Amino acid sequence: MTTQLKSTLTPAAIERYGDEFYRALREAQPVEPLSAREPPITIDDAYGIQLRMIERRVTLDGERVIGKKIGVTSQAVMDMLDVRQPDFGHLTSAMVFDDGASIGLSSLIAPKAEGEIAFVLKHDLAGPGVTNADVLRATQAVLPCFEIVDSRIRDWKIRIQDTVADNASSGVFVLGDNAVDPRELDLALVGMTLEKNGEIAATGAGAAALGHPANAVAWLANTLGRLGMTLKAGEVILSGSLAAMVSVQVGDVLRMSLGGIGGVSVRFVEGER
Repeated sequence: MTTQLKSTLTPAAIERYGDEFYRALREAQPVEPLSAREPPITIDDAYGIQLRMIERRVTLDGERVIGKKIGVTSQAVMDMLDVRQPDFGHLTSAMVFDDGASIGLSSLIAPKAEGEIAFVLKHDLAGPGVTNADVLRATQAVLPCFEIVDSRIRDWKIRIQDTVADNASSGVFVLGDNAVDPRELDLALVGMTLEKNGEIAATGAGAAALGHPANAVAWLANTLGRLGMTLKAGEVILSGSLAAMVSVQVGDVLRMSLGGIGGVSVRFVEGER
């Protein structure tokens, strides 16, 4: 991957921390916040660490990058992290599950579920200059999605640099079966209902993701463009949570429905993924 990151940490430090996050992922053991251990760390440093972590997953485990996720799209999370922009992480082939899957929690640390709208691209998107309309034209379909976020930072004590370095707190994700042309409905008005064990746990709407989920994807394409990266046809893009995160544990069953799009469900069990 060609990048144009401006780092304050040395290349050796970035590799060391990237390897530490990789081990934390594989051992399901949290680490202390980087923002506390390396106060000068910048967001660019954090992206360098993230890329090292992903490189380990690709080269050591044979995973493939199949898309991206967008995080920090809601005002509440921006306020919590004291930032005014989203972040992104990479999705790999080992992270995706089908609708109705049972996910073992022993390989996760502190998982939380988010209801999202996933985009599947049919054309490349190369920023800068990508607009909402460009995103809709380049999208093959949108699908309902659960993102199961997980922090390798102990107790979710994160600042923006911590979550970026930790691949935007990505865990795994579950894609629904229904695929809809995004031009057939107004994604900003799509309503979401998330049920946990048969009771409503969260509600939201498409507008929660930067006013419109396609705005979030456009932000990602333009941000990647400045880093020398492109969104590719066939990639899956998770456009951001539509409501607050919901904690999960063994035995929980979650269902989420998106008006005009469809639903998705997931069950959490003991054992590995």
